[in-house]
Amino acid sequence: MQIWVRSAAQQKPIMKKLILIFLAAVVATCASGRVHAQVPPRDVARWEREARNVTITRDKWGIAHVYGKTDADAVFGMEYAQAEDDFNRVEMNYIDATGCLAEAEGKSAIYQDLRMKLFIDPAVMKAKYAASPDWLKKLMDAFADGLNFYLYRHPDVKPRVITHFEPWMALAFTEGSIGGDIYEVNVDRLAAFYGQVPLPAEKASAGGPPPEPSGSNGIAIAPSDTLDHHALLWINPHVSFYFRSELQMASKQGLDAYGAVTWGQFFIYQGFNATAGWMHTSSGVENVEQFLETVTKKNGRYYYRYGDKELPVTERAITVPYKTTAGMAHKTFTVYYTQHGPIVGKIGDRWVSMSLMQRPVRALTQDFTRMKAGDYAAFRRTMQLHTNSSNNTIFADAEGNIAYWHSDYIPRRDDAFDWTKPVDGSNPATAYKGLLTLAETPHLLNPPDGWLYNSNNWPWSAAGPDSPKRKDFPKYVDRGTEESPRGYHALRLLGGKRDWTAASLTAAGFDSYLPAFAKLIPALVKAYAATPASDPLKTKLARQIAVLRGWNYRWGVDSVATSLAVFWGSEIYRVVSAAARTAKISPEDYVVRRATSAQLLDALAAASGKLTADFGTWQTPWGNINRFQRLDDSIRHPHFDDAKPSISVPFTSSIWGSLAAYGARPYPNTKRWYATFGNSFVCVVEFGPRVRAWAVSTGGASGHPDSPHFDDQAVRYVTGNLRVVYFYKSQLQGHVQREYHPGS
Repeated sequence: MQIWVRSAAQQKPIMKKLILIFLAAVVATCASGRVHAQVPPRDVARWEREARNVTITRDKWGIAHVYGKTDADAVFGMEYAQAEDDFNRVEMNYIDATGCLAEAEGKSAIYQDLRMKLFIDPAVMKAKYAASPDWLKKLMDAFADGLNFYLYRHPDVKPRVITHFEPWMALAFTEGSIGGDIYEVNVDRLAAFYGQVPLPAEKASAGGPPPEPSGSNGIAIAPSDTLDHHALLWINPHVSFYFRSELQMASKQGLDAYGAVTWGQFFIYQGFNATAGWMHTSSGVENVEQFLETVTKKNGRYYYRYGDKELPVTERAITVPYKTTAGMAHKTFTVYYTQHGPIVGKIGDRWVSMSLMQRPVRALTQDFTRMKAGDYAAFRRTMQLHTNSSNNTIFADAEGNIAYWHSDYIPRRDDAFDWTKPVDGSNPATAYKGLLTLAETPHLLNPPDGWLYNSNNWPWSAAGPDSPKRKDFPKYVDRGTEESPRGYHALRLLGGKRDWTAASLTAAGFDSYLPAFAKLIPALVKAYAATPASDPLKTKLARQIAVLRGWNYRWGVDSVATSLAVFWGSEIYRVVSAAARTAKISPEDYVVRRATSAQLLDALAAASGKLTADFGTWQTPWGNINRFQRLDDSIRHPHFDDAKPSISVPFTSSIWGSLAAYGARPYPNTKRWYATFGNSFVCVVEFGPRVRAWAVSTGGASGHPDSPHFDDQAVRYVTGNLRVVYFYKSQLQGHVQREYHPGS
């Protein structure tokens, strides 16, 4: 913006206008960009020039294969393609990342926005964008241009908040996982501290299944263990459904990658190129820390203790705009920071600050450059950027290497402290001392047994007997205390097996065994056997026990035992969960070791009653209960309807050890169970002379209910019937639905 001052007399009104402009900027909403009709012709000309350098090929599943002359062209095209498929989800990710949710949803989201704004300051991000290397700035420019060109070409699309995307926004959302580090800040405690909002009372479980465990499965098989002597990679994220799109992006600058892309980001988050592939799983690393600050107030200022010093608390004003029925309103907070990070709550009389990774330029660099890493050595170089904070990584390449990396962002600390709890921020001994190197973190390269995996469990079983040893690492590299049911399942499948193929690895990924019930059901059967014949439950539960005693612990759509076991498991977990937390053991272990016979049998009676009440009989096959349905593209308020068509789903929640995850539950208006979380993008990759892959996405590639690709993969998804991935242009022949330039 240029302001021309022609005389001294004109300066005062201009200064007054500048002050008004500045004040408006302080409380600017995310919607403060240009509307369609105000787009400068020079921007349109630039976008059209970029579009001519991009070709989007839609295959018969509606999946976009984006080809550009340069990397920036590919970014421009893939953002345009994503916006075509589901602009709502693209925009919502950046509404959330930039702290503008309250502008869309109103007062209820104020503290979610405050949480984001504590860590993400647009002014700082703009400065980081300006200081970024030219190649990365070009990608960020292309990211914004692709989305803005889409809005220009589609004036019928009405953004909820963001009418114009800025390049710096890409730095606000470099964390591709569904639960980024910032989300570890408790919103209720934040509201209690800054808004004097009372903390909500802890709610008792209202029944239904336990919460679905977050996370994913990754498996790599070395050529020594495969039939064709090609490395194999299993990519199986467990996230909210429709959280990522599936696409390919390629350029003449060496980019050619395929996989799952978090809506609006410009890098493949989990996927592969022609010679290497990568899969991220949520890590148990302890690298987001809370510090207890001892704060005093003197002469109107706050100070916090650090050693024998008292340091001033930094103050900053943050304004959160929020939607009301009368228009946009604003709430301004004075927020506080210590050297450890922002204050996010209070415990007793002490303030709590939060430290987490804040390296957006390096993170975005790592996100993008790993797509071009063609072998282990190149991929390892990207890991040396140390910004993959919340994830573990499973890797395989065409040279036959397989590898496991733990989170590559782990602050070096004094292991004498319990870093799973808030530590004393006034004690200098709790200060970070740089970062652990890759050599100092759990890592595997080509383990002798020829396989490795991770399922969000600890790294100490990642390759069976060849796994990293817990004693060799600081305690804070992983907070896990036990193996997970999925971990037991993977170890059962992988150990000692040879001659793997893509088909057999897919079968393993959908193996129906439920190891949790193999451990839980015998305890129930034993309790029943010990119950006196005079007890009414002995007769009442005889048929149920007979079904469970004869069960092979495998899910299936026709399995009555699966229904009975899941309802019983959900009920007994509800009964023992509080006691298990007190005992600091898992509900599974509590049921086996400490639950009384009365608790076990009463839970089975309750489960039988619930099944009968909801479905007419406890002898209801699992597929009649567990269903897939996609009626609309709602993000925060999914809708399901028992009266409308749905599909039987054989697999269960991963809490029972199912590798194929489906976190279903009943909704207030349903008896049947539906899911919004679990298996999403599922892919198996074989790295031979030419890479081959098979995949399926939840529902379909499009977020538009009127599109044929809204749910055209649904049957394949629930049956584990992966389709061929058309990675090479030659594979696309005969399978092209449409080919075009963005905007045409």
